[in-house]
Amino acid sequence: MIVFDLVCGQGHRFEGWFASGDAFTEQQDRKLVRCPMCDDQHVERLPSARVRVPKGEAAVDAPKPPDTQEVAAGVPADLLAKLREIVKKTEDVGERFPEEARKIHYKESPQRAIRGRATKEDAEALREEGIEFQTLPPFLTGDSH
Repeated sequence: MIVFDLVCGQGHRFEGWFASGDAFTEQQDRKLVRCPMCDDQHVERLPSARVRVPKGEAAVDAPKPPDTQEVAAGVPADLLAKLREIVKKTEDVGERFPEEARKIHYKESPQRAIRGRATKEDAEALREEGIEFQTLPPFLTGDSH
């Protein structure tokens, strides 16, 4: 297992664990390496310190692979599970998000928790109208983009 320090095109830094350098390159070529914060696929390796351990000796401070029940941008598994549970209780209105958010805001539709997609322009317009919403990271919604 090898750990690489990575950075996305938006400047988010994170770690990636790979079987080898070739595994990283292969996954990067297939656009599988993505930022856990913003889902950007433009990910690059950062320079990192190299530590040599003589064959047969274990490194005392060698990093352990991440717990499979943990880690989405460093969020503990129990918190991540609760956040995903909250998201699952929202209504996915898809591309109709701006329209539905306005209807709820202006009391034309019943108050309810919704989620969906909006263009940057639509999101900006909603904010200008005073409609509050939060962008969810893909690791909470399961969306691939």
